[in-house]
Amino acid sequence: MMNRYSRDTLRFLSRFHHHQQQNPSLLPSQFTSVTAFHEDSPQLQRNVVPGENKGFSFFNPLGNSLRNEQLGGGNTFGIHQKCCYGSMGGVVQRSSRFSELNDDDVRYFQEILGTKNVVQDEDKLGAANVDWMHKYKGSSKILLQPCNTDQVSEILKYCNSRNLAVVPQGGNTGLVGGSVPVFDEVIVSLSLMNKIISFDKVSGILVCEAGCILENLMSFLDNEGFIMPLDLGAKGSCQIGGNVSTNAGGLRLVRYGSLHGSVLGVEAVLANGTVLDMLKTLRKDNTGYDLKHLFIGSEGSLGIVTKVSILTPPKLSSVNVALLACKDYSSCQKLLQEAKRKLGEILSAFEFLDSQSMDLVTSHLDGARNPFPDSQHDFYVLIETTGSDESSDKQKLEAFLLGSMENELIADGVLAQDINQASTFWHIREGISEALMKAGAVYKYDLSIPLENLYNVVEEMRSRLGDSANVIGYGHLGDGNLHLNVSVPKYDDKILSQIEPFVYEWTSKHRGSISAEHGVGLMKANEIYYSQSRETVQVMSSIKSLMDPNHILNPYKVLPHSITS
Repeated sequence: MMNRYSRDTLRFLSRFHHHQQQNPSLLPSQFTSVTAFHEDSPQLQRNVVPGENKGFSFFNPLGNSLRNEQLGGGNTFGIHQKCCYGSMGGVVQRSSRFSELNDDDVRYFQEILGTKNVVQDEDKLGAANVDWMHKYKGSSKILLQPCNTDQVSEILKYCNSRNLAVVPQGGNTGLVGGSVPVFDEVIVSLSLMNKIISFDKVSGILVCEAGCILENLMSFLDNEGFIMPLDLGAKGSCQIGGNVSTNAGGLRLVRYGSLHGSVLGVEAVLANGTVLDMLKTLRKDNTGYDLKHLFIGSEGSLGIVTKVSILTPPKLSSVNVALLACKDYSSCQKLLQEAKRKLGEILSAFEFLDSQSMDLVTSHLDGARNPFPDSQHDFYVLIETTGSDESSDKQKLEAFLLGSMENELIADGVLAQDINQASTFWHIREGISEALMKAGAVYKYDLSIPLENLYNVVEEMRSRLGDSANVIGYGHLGDGNLHLNVSVPKYDDKILSQIEPFVYEWTSKHRGSISAEHGVGLMKANEIYYSQSRETVQVMSSIKSLMDPNHILNPYKVLPHSITS
């Protein structure tokens, strides 16, 4: 005889089909992945204003705009008020060690790249000088587009001899100012280096150039029966070289781990033009120091990654996605613990969002609806399982849901019945960044925090800011990564002073990291001591000086300005 919880589970599994009939618009017939980083998005329209940027203050964004407008000077790019973002890092001055670009430099670059790949058009430079969130804006006068590693080598060799600062740029989807100039650095774009070099179906090892867009690689592998070990909301724009250089995490880390495990080899060009060929396709290689790890997560400050060798998992046929509602954060933690035990090897994603995140998405994102319209819940969890045996996987999932209901860890839930329904659930989770942009200005913090304390910082931030801001928390609960976002009508120094340095101090006190997956970039270069000891940072500085003695690669980023200056 079927017990009460079995009947509840059957109602749970059928609930979504009934809800679809009542709300057909919840499930579009053809779902197209939406990325907040798409170049056609309205928030990416670039604003270019005259002005010369000699000093950049992270504390007073309005002051940045006024100062640059007052300075004026030539057809260079200054900082538009709407593009500025405050941070408690203070003021960065342009280093006197760097030369300024001249006509001879331009002619040299044209000789090795051709005229069309040396960009000086102000509109195109405007797009490359500013990050997608309009927080950071440089004043570079040139964008170089090499087609191969040899050309990257020639560029860096020349820039190093001339002391011309360089900023490598991929898809420019970063969130910490790491991929745009601070001042007039030479921008080296890897976008034209977008070839897939080889793919071994037996081992699943892909070798490609750094400029390959992540979504294109995902499509290629899908046709081959494989998947990328990482998945990001920015997949339609971000490039694999940038992913590796920032050690991007994303939605699948709980299953496949970080890029330090997936990347088997890289080719990278040092500041002096030396090409390091570490593009191996071996799972095991213990011959000396594994130098590729220096380039994974160093944000282009030690060298420019030009090629990548990466291990890709096979595409499995059985995929299930459920969106669950929980009454409190404690239930989310216990649900994760149960998911690891009961779902084991088939668990491929465990994401969470709070009620403020759900409200934001349903208010600002086209086509997004709350699957639980008749009730309000404080937390939501998105679970994905991926396996090879549909019957076994479904049995495991149903047993997990049954046990979770019995233990009252789940207040409500819906299970996707097809790929369109699954995409709708993912649309809610991946659409939070886009919804935040549409809601106004946003202060974003990417934190790793021990699970038991992870949501406390969200609650404490709400207490500090009161009604002056909408504080939301979401992220990758499966690997302890919180995305803390403070949504406000416009950037305000008073609000910023309430956020920083509190958020960094709180994270450090609880032995967390101030950068889980977004990197350090310009935003957190001076805050690195909250997560790393002074001795550790000093070793980092020594490595930087060894590999880039003139400090031309991505200056003002990653390491504290007191060291790099």
